[in-house]
Amino acid sequence: MKQSMNVGIVGAVTRGSGFAKSLGLTRFFRAQALCDVNQEGLEGIRAETGAPETFTDYAEMLERADIQAVVIGTPMHLHAPMAIAALDKDLHVLSEVTAAVSMDESRSLVAAANRSNGVYMMAENYTFMKPNMMVRDLVARGLFGEPYYAEGEYLHELKEAAERTPWRRKWQTGINGVTYGTHSLGPILQWMPGDRVASVCGAGSGHHYRDPRGNFYENEDASVMLCRMVSGGLVKIRVDMLSDRPHAMTNYSLQGTDGAYESARALGEPNRIWLRSRNGSPDAWEDLKELEPEHTPDAWKDEETLRNVGHGGGDLLELLAFRDVIRQRRRNDLDIHHAMDMTLPGLVSQLSIEKDGAWLEVPDSRMWISGA
Repeated sequence: MKQSMNVGIVGAVTRGSGFAKSLGLTRFFRAQALCDVNQEGLEGIRAETGAPETFTDYAEMLERADIQAVVIGTPMHLHAPMAIAALDKDLHVLSEVTAAVSMDESRSLVAAANRSNGVYMMAENYTFMKPNMMVRDLVARGLFGEPYYAEGEYLHELKEAAERTPWRRKWQTGINGVTYGTHSLGPILQWMPGDRVASVCGAGSGHHYRDPRGNFYENEDASVMLCRMVSGGLVKIRVDMLSDRPHAMTNYSLQGTDGAYESARALGEPNRIWLRSRNGSPDAWEDLKELEPEHTPDAWKDEETLRNVGHGGGDLLELLAFRDVIRQRRRNDLDIHHAMDMTLPGLVSQLSIEKDGAWLEVPDSRMWISGA
């Protein structure tokens, strides 16, 4: 087993820079090559990381760089084609979300991951947040009983950001439906292990905001999808990148037969939990922090280090998980099919909203491989 691995990072100046700065903390990955169209910014990241190779062309990096893995931190419409190109060279891939922006891309990506000797993992950092990992642990211990209902919300006004980064204007706010739902749905799917979304119904709140050119955004302000789970459970996801309001990107709730969870919805509020085994009758909440002595995930034992890296520790935890999957020391619970489970419902919601909220089936990517 290799003791270290050279990594190429594409999108190294923007999103990829967080990964670049965390690679050394894995004691396994080494920043070997950096790729970005921003040549000036690239030199700055190179100086910070000491990466010996830089490129402004991704295909050239794949062809020439001494790398065994790729981290993809580019705009979302480039994720799938870049991942496919790397997988076809049997490189390991850690890709930012979403996995793909169309159903055809999704099928091509699944096929590439299936034929490749490289590992594919989606970098859904919200699944590594401490409260979300604690709830996952509590579910796994059976303390929620049977989870059957959940909500997730990603409320992040970014109209100005959509002008600075035109890809957002097209791929996030330029399509109606849930275009960026994996941060909300990802943790919930891990709280309902073995389940997946069977069908979705999409609806929006109408158009109340215009871009600087005077055009209404194609995406309705609040896009909501109801998700019927294979188990019969129900999940509600709201994504809103247009409404003027304070950010609230980590709103979650979970209901089980023996427990309930409500995340904090504003700065200073606690994450609240009720468990029958701890609290008896359901008439009072408990602060989730009260459970930390028994239920802090092992990954969060060195919290001081994690708080000093990107996305509240998520960038480093993703890389550590990627490392351990490559070394076959842990299961890949963000593999290509889990990535599809988190990505495909949003794509189907875009079709549903075109059909006045019709309930539409979400394909199971595992069937694409089996031919069933």
